[in-house]
Parts: sequence; structure tokens; C-alpha cells
Amino acid sequence: MRLTIIFILWCSAASAQLFTKEVALRLSHLPLECIQKEFPNKTSHSSDGPEDHKLLPSELHPSFYGCFDWHSSVHGHWMLVKLLKVYPDLENKEEILKVLAESFEPGKLKKEAEYFNKYSTSKTFERTYGWAWLLKLDEELMTWNDPRAKIWHAAMQPLTETIVQLWTQFLPVQTYPNRTGVHPNTAFGLGFAWDWAKSSGNVVFQKAVEQKAMQFYGEQKAAPAYLEPDGSDFFSPSLETADLMRRVLDEKEFEAWWSTFLEPKSLENLLQMPVVSDRNDYQIVHLDGLSLSRAWCFRGIAQHLPKGHPHKELLEKKAQEFLKETLPNVVSSSYGGSHWLGSFAVFAIFFFQ
Repeated sequence: MRLTIIFILWCSAASAQLFTKEVALRLSHLPLECIQKEFPNKTSHSSDGPEDHKLLPSELHPSFYGCFDWHSSVHGHWMLVKLLKVYPDLENKEEILKVLAESFEPGKLKKEAEYFNKYSTSKTFERTYGWAWLLKLDEELMTWNDPRAKIWHAAMQPLTETIVQLWTQFLPVQTYPNRTGVHPNTAFGLGFAWDWAKSSGNVVFQKAVEQKAMQFYGEQKAAPAYLEPDGSDFFSPSLETADLMRRVLDEKEFEAWWSTFLEPKSLENLLQMPVVSDRNDYQIVHLDGLSLSRAWCFRGIAQHLPKGHPHKELLEKKAQEFLKETLPNVVSSSYGGSHWLGSFAVFAIFFFQ
């Protein structure tokens, strides 16, 4: 309770900036407390036989075994990298560097890469949510001008290349998008894939992502966002779609696309803060993540709307409201929220930097 009160005060004091070194320090404790915590664990491993069925999470995934599941570990690592990039003199810098160095050992990352081709169903492991966060982590290391980051980025390449190869193979055979509010959401994954391709200069992959985005969403109109959310959503299917399209369309094209995408009742519904009735419930607490992902979508969409557009100021305002309202809940959740919500909070925050 005391930590939550302190965090609320920090958030209030930082209302103009929305982020301070003190808040960064407090948030950094969340992944630090779980990256090397093996249990409880949801491995999502499909066994080929009794031998691999008995393997511990850390034996299957030597780098990303903690934080309850693989994808949460990956975006927990992303979060620590991001915090150090912004605040290189954080009080717990040495602790963060030690944890990152252990996870980014080349041998461990090579084994992570090998996993995706080792078992009969492992090619689809973490498709595409975990893949997206892995590319976001790689992008963050790639764009960090730090000697250690260059070493870690080089060590990541067997795994990164494996994910890009698998995604490149998957795009042509993905006939339909997943319009869900949880992990398989296609628009979210394609958005992060586009970011990585743009940063890395992989024009072929970027074009493939753009073509798939246009195929799936280019003609979409009147998205039924008035039905959102489902009870365990941490994404808005409608807003994630728009957040992808603002990447692949120029400002004029996006304004035209946005004008027919949401009817007034759908937009009005999306602007309502999700109600989280039980933060000890691993599924219900997803709705705090929904508030944070809506915040970054509101902000991203607003930035791509032209000056004077009637939705621009509204979305900017709502993005800040959702973020400020939800930040205190990030540190007050049980392990069901704390093992992953910090990453969502940090990603949302940096849209305001």
C-alpha cells in the first residue's frame, strides 16, 4: 500500500512530464523481480515426448524463462533496456546490467533460436505476440548507442533472424487476421514488425507487412468497437488496427481511412475507462493493460491526424487520462499484473516523451 501511495504522488508530481527518474526506478523493479523468477510459470510448450515434457522452463528457454511466460520475459527485458537508454544513471543501473548480461549470453540466445526449429510445433511458438516483442527488443538494442548494446544486439541475431524468417514464411499463408483483444492480435504484431523493419532497413519485410496490413484492413469501415471490450482484453482490436494503419498510410490517406473506420457510438465507447474489478485475477487484470494500450493507440493516432482535426485534441487528452489513471495500478497489482504491466506502462509513457 505504501509503495502505491508513493507512486501516485510521483505520478501527480510528474503530471506535466508524465515520467521522471524516480518513476523509472520504481517501474524497473517489476521486471527485475521476475526475469530470473522461474515459478509460477506458463511455458506453452507442446511436448513431443516424455523427455522434453520434463524439461524445466529454464532448460527450454535459458534467456527468457522468467516473468511467468516467455513473452512477458521478453518485454520485461525490452523495458529494462528502454529505461537505461533514457536514464543511463539509474540508481540500480548495475543490477539491471547484470541481469541483462546474463540473459544476453550468446550461447543462451543461440539455444532460444534453436527452440523454434527443434520440436514438431515450435515454429508457431509465441506467434505473433512474442515475435513482435522480440523484434521490439532487438530494435531497442539496435538503436542504442552503447558498447554493451552492440554486443548484446549481435548476440540476438540468431534469434532475431529466426523470427523474421518464420514471420516471412507465415505472412503469405495467413489468409485472415486475428481480431482478438489478447495475444494473437494480428494488427498489434504487424505494427511492431513494421517498426523493426523500418529501423533495420529491411525493405522487403516492411513491404510484406504493409501489403498484409492493406489486405486485412485497408477497406475496413464501421469497426464494431461499441462491442468492446471482452472480459480479459489487453488490446482494443479496433484501436490496434488504426495504430497499424497510421504507420502504413501517409497523413492524408490515414485521415480519409479514419473518417469511415469508427462510427460515433464506437468511438464514444472506446473513450470509456475499462473497469477492473479484481486485480488479483490473472485474466481480469488484463483490463489495466487495455487502458495502457488504448493510451498509446490514442496518442499514436492523434499524432498522425492533421492539425485542427476534431479528434486530435480529444484523443491526446484521453491518452493522458488513461495513462495517469492506470499508472498507480501497475505497482499495486498481484503477480498476475506485475509480471507484465510495467512494460505496457513504459511503452505508453514514451509516446509522451
